[in-house]
Amino acid sequence: MNVVLDTNALMMPFEYRINIDLELERLLGSPVVYVPSCVGGELERLAQKHWAAKAALQLMKKYKVVSVEKLGDDGVIEAGKCLNAYVVTADRGLIYRLIKENIGVISLSNNHLVIKYEKQHDRITS
Repeated sequence: MNVVLDTNALMMPFEYRINIDLELERLLGSPVVYVPSCVGGELERLAQKHWAAKAALQLMKKYKVVSVEKLGDDGVIEAGKCLNAYVVTADRGLIYRLIKENIGVISLSNNHLVIKYEKQHDRITS
């Protein structure tokens, strides 16, 4: 099982005091966690003004970086599609777009991660 973290997902452990690794393990077993390459640039820009982004940059180093061509939310969607992964985010606009693209969504609820949307698989009928 693959998981993609967006920018605000990397900041969740510092803003909401959750252990993202334990939460993902509780939900999915032992997922492989990726961060789209575009997220690093976004965190670097945010780190100049936001302490959680600075900490998130350090956290990002423990995960695999997946190279994407697009920036921002488009890059996160690209990574989610390419890796057939859940995307962890709290961004409502991105959640809407992920569901529209049939990409699984994990989000924060009551200081825990929850599966907000399961990818719908195509049915094969005979």
